[in-house]
Amino acid sequence: MKHLGIDFGTTNSALAWTEGEGPPSVATFRLHGEVTRTFRSLLYFEADREWVRGRPQAWVGPEAIEHYLLTDGDGRLMQSMKTFLASRVVKGTQVFGCDFPLERLIALIIDGVFGASGLPRPRRLVAGRPVRFAGSDSDVDDELADSRLRKAFAFAGFEDIELVLEPVAAALHYEAGLAQDETVLVADFGGGTSDFCLLKVGPSYRHDPTDRARILGTRGVGVAGDALDARLIQYVVAPELGADTLYRSQSGNFLQIPPGIFEKLRKWNELSFLKSRQNMDMLLGYLRTAVEPKKVKALVQVVEHDLGHRLYRAIERTKVDLSSRDEAELVFADGDIDLRAKVSRRDFEGWIRPELDAISRTVDQLMTDTGLAASAVDTVFLTGGTGQVPAVRELFATRFGEGKLRTGDFLTSIASGLALHARQLDRGVS
Repeated sequence: MKHLGIDFGTTNSALAWTEGEGPPSVATFRLHGEVTRTFRSLLYFEADREWVRGRPQAWVGPEAIEHYLLTDGDGRLMQSMKTFLASRVVKGTQVFGCDFPLERLIALIIDGVFGASGLPRPRRLVAGRPVRFAGSDSDVDDELADSRLRKAFAFAGFEDIELVLEPVAAALHYEAGLAQDETVLVADFGGGTSDFCLLKVGPSYRHDPTDRARILGTRGVGVAGDALDARLIQYVVAPELGADTLYRSQSGNFLQIPPGIFEKLRKWNELSFLKSRQNMDMLLGYLRTAVEPKKVKALVQVVEHDLGHRLYRAIERTKVDLSSRDEAELVFADGDIDLRAKVSRRDFEGWIRPELDAISRTVDQLMTDTGLAASAVDTVFLTGGTGQVPAVRELFATRFGEGKLRTGDFLTSIASGLALHARQLDRGVS
């Protein structure tokens, strides 16, 4: 019997299972002919694809990326949808005139993960959720997001769903290899949220992962990988797409292009909403009288051809390079766009200082909540892609000591921990 856990993430999702007493296994998928252990959490609606049951059909995950690239963005690409769960404003969207509630869109991704994995659907599914959902300002917002996430799983065919805090799941993954008890701080960095949990782990606790007494405290903040991406777009990409340029208004005055356009450009979850007839007409109007038409033409191309994923890949490559080098080149070339800019790690760390400070304050709040001194923490377990950013890692090294820092599989440790939790639940632990 397989016991399954799914980590539905803002950027990537992962699926893991246990069988018998063996360690967790992670599902694999294929992208561009290569094997990957994660499933991109995105959808692509192709403009000319045949409708089924009165709705446009979506490509999901790796297939969505491949068809998006094949059709040159002639459709609708959606990503980072998890960040809308706590929003009372965004309830869904229209795709080619058809209404899609947010929960239905997320259900398509969940269903796609299972379909691509080839794994059987379990009676009970264990899934992760953040400590604090992106965009949430209160417990009420979190409750809304939690209920919408559950509804999405129900739409995907899962009625018996157990939601586990993502940093707790990461701790279960770390705990599986321990021979002694520890007090561990788990720092889980996703695309939309950064979550922190202080808890007891080890042989004395492993028999019952559902025991809440082992959890000493949790904190979360809606700042993570997407927010760091936004700074690179703000300081490097947006100026080359007309953020600082002027256009001539109907009254003859020179005005700056509205900053709200570039606010959406900075957010992966909102970028596709720029591609509406009203926005396109507005952008083309700016282009006709722009002081720097080449820049505005590039902006029009990004929106018209839905280049969000191509831009994402350019940003991601730059972040990865800056994790190991003092300088990297951000290259974003497509059609008439040929953006090449040197980015230093020092500049990048200056740009993301507000995000670093928000993470730092959240960790301080957690330590205050629990009354623990840094010396009482045995290990700091970092998971999630942003945990590889040197400035983020330095926050924890400074507080707790470099020697206490540990990392696992940055993108699949949560799914592995969820699968371990599922095995315990299926054995009757509650």
